[in-house]
This record gives sequence, C-alpha cells and structure tokens, in this order.
Amino acid sequence: MIHPTAVISPDAKIGKNVEIGPYAVIEDNVIIGDNCFVDSHVKICRYTTIGSDSRFYLGCLVGEEPQDHRMKPGIRSRTEIGSGVILREYVTVHRSPFEDGLTAIGDGTLLMAFVHVGHDARIGKNVTCANHTAISGHVQIGDGAVLSGYIMVHQFCRIGELAMISPGLKVRQDAPPFTLISEKGCVYGPNVVGLRRAGMSSEERSAIKKTIKTFFFKGLNVSNAEKEMQKADFKNKYTDHFCKFMISNERGILPPDPEMLAIGTRVHMEDDEN
Repeated sequence: MIHPTAVISPDAKIGKNVEIGPYAVIEDNVIIGDNCFVDSHVKICRYTTIGSDSRFYLGCLVGEEPQDHRMKPGIRSRTEIGSGVILREYVTVHRSPFEDGLTAIGDGTLLMAFVHVGHDARIGKNVTCANHTAISGHVQIGDGAVLSGYIMVHQFCRIGELAMISPGLKVRQDAPPFTLISEKGCVYGPNVVGLRRAGMSSEERSAIKKTIKTFFFKGLNVSNAEKEMQKADFKNKYTDHFCKFMISNERGILPPDPEMLAIGTRVHMEDDEN
C-alpha cells in the first residue's frame, strides 16, 4: 500500500508488497526490495538500494548527502541497506562525498532511534546500535557487535565482530572482536554472553579468552603477544581473526581495564564452560 501523499520518483524501483506511509519521499535511482515498510515522513535519497523485509520508521533519512565540505554537486556515491534491517525513528544515514564511494549496512542490523551513520561507514550483519549512538565517517563495525546507547565513535575507528561497547563511551581507538568494553573505555575481557549466543563451543570460547588474556593481561606488547600466539596450541579461526585485527590497527587499540590488569584477571578470565 502506498499512501496518496507519498512522493515517489518514476525512476525508483519498488518491490512487491511494500508499504509506504504518508508524506514519505523516494528519490531517483532508489531500489526498494520486497516486503519493506517505509513509515510516514521518511526520505530515501538517490543512489540507495534496500534489500527485502527492511523497515524504516518515522522520520528516517537514508542516503542523504554527507555533512562534509568535500561533497560536490553531481557526485554519484551509493548507500546500500541489507535485508531485514530495522531503522527506528529519526535515524540518519549519509552517503559518501567521493565518486563511487559507499556507505553500507548489513542484513539484520537494528539501529535504534536517533542513531547517526556517517559517510563511508561499513556496518556488518546483525549489529545492534542503541539510541543516540553516533557513528562517524569511515567507521567499520563487525558482524554481531552491540553498541549501547549514547556512544560516540571517532572516524576511522573499527569495532570488531561480536564486541560489546558499554553506554556513553567516546570510542577513539579500535575495539577488538569478541571483547567487552567497560564503562571506562577499556577491554574488560571476553563478551561471554555474545559468544554463547553466537553458538560458539566451549572450546572456541576458551580459546578466545586465552587469546584476549595473551594480548591484554600479560603485560605484552602486540608484537610479543603475536609471537606467543604463534606457539599456542589452542588456535582456531576466531583467534586467527583476533590476531589479524590486532596487528592491522592504525588508530591504536583500546587499553586493558586497569582493575582487571591489577588483579591478574583471576576471576573474569577463568575458563567458563557453562
């Protein structure tokens, strides 16, 4: 159902069973997949592609020109929204100021009310960002990461797969995959709940915990921790991914929680097979 007050470009491609509410605006060169919901006063801007079964609530602005002095008239950059994505009230997503640049949000991601996604950001699948979180330009967020409310992420930072970020933080450096980032903006240990929910086995969770301990709670720098990991007998695809993330950083890595470092992680870093 398309409301009669909606303004839809004749060049837009609208899939089957799409609902578009009052006063929504769909610009040129937009593709919307089947079974999507576009609420009232939503604007889907040009060069935006949306997968099936996605939902956009009141006041969303998707694919708009970025807040960037480098944006010039006629730039053709893209915004790609996956399938099953939910954007709640007044979420804003900006496209790139660069020719053929891309801002992308993966399948199954939930952005709660007033979240902002800056230009050239890449958000993975099944990511959750709670209310009023601000994601700056060029930020990368891995699959399954959880960002609690009122977080500010500095441009070019990376948040790793299945990381969980505590509310109200200013994230200025990379947050490693599989970690829990405390209210102090430090690596506290593994995101135990997230690892379980992702279906990892007890052996895989144990290996991740040992890897985090090696990099953060043994007093080693990244180079020495990597060397120790090369000799480890518990390595798997997740620990390899963690190591690659650590050695490829450009903005630096969030530090270990000083409280956990002081007590030697005796409690939190114990293997938990339950």
